[in-house]
Amino acid sequence: MAEITAAAVKDLRDRTGAGMMDCKKALIESDGDQERAIDLLRKTGVAKAAKRAGRVASEGMIHIATRDRSMAMVEVLSETDFVARSESFTEFARTVAEELFDLPISDGEILAGDELLGVEGGEEISSQLDGLRAQVGENIQVGRATRYDSAADSAGASYVHFGNKIGVLVEVSSVSAAAIETARNVAMHAAATNPSGLDPDDMPKDQVERERSVLIEQAEAEGKPAAITEKIVEGRMRKFFEENTLLWQSYVRDPEKKVKDLLTELDEEISVNRFVRFEVGS
Repeated sequence: MAEITAAAVKDLRDRTGAGMMDCKKALIESDGDQERAIDLLRKTGVAKAAKRAGRVASEGMIHIATRDRSMAMVEVLSETDFVARSESFTEFARTVAEELFDLPISDGEILAGDELLGVEGGEEISSQLDGLRAQVGENIQVGRATRYDSAADSAGASYVHFGNKIGVLVEVSSVSAAAIETARNVAMHAAATNPSGLDPDDMPKDQVERERSVLIEQAEAEGKPAAITEKIVEGRMRKFFEENTLLWQSYVRDPEKKVKDLLTELDEEISVNRFVRFEVGS
């Protein structure tokens, strides 16, 4: 039997787009013959599925799983909503989310699909993905994935919006039932409003500077004195932060409150440690 090297597997993968495990299996069955291996992959539908990889996958679903003190969230993409609502697609998304707990990924890291499939243990997901592509006849992709591992003094809550198109994880600095319920309410709010950051300090610096630059030019064009211009810009920046940061936004279920006000209504002092929001295709 011919020795199946990693280079041979990679070469077959590059030529067919099939998963590494499928390529290795085909090479073993073909005794290392690349052309026979390609024929085997075509016969099983794997190579055919790989050809679909260029087609746009803009539908899909978000799935969230929990285990002990951890939460995992994955975005899986398809070409059509019909496939996204199928049992096999849903089961694949659930399986990927569950497997995130056992993969060597960093707490809070957001991995693109290719990065996830490339980690140790990711080849099993890759193999399942190839099988699903062959089954449904569409370009199925893992969009992105993340996992939160909460410390002993923190807890998380999650929310998946109707239709499984938006998912949010929120972690707070308490493990009480009231704090976790507040975290869930915050997650529901974030699903609706799509904040760019937790608070002004958490906003992307380039986005903040770009906004400030535009506001300065607008204020200067109004011909106001420098001292007045500065106050105008600061006022408009505050409005910008109130529209774009989670804690400064008006709470969707009670616009008279800010989201940060929810944290002061409990019998304990809590804070939102972090949050992450996935929306299919965005």
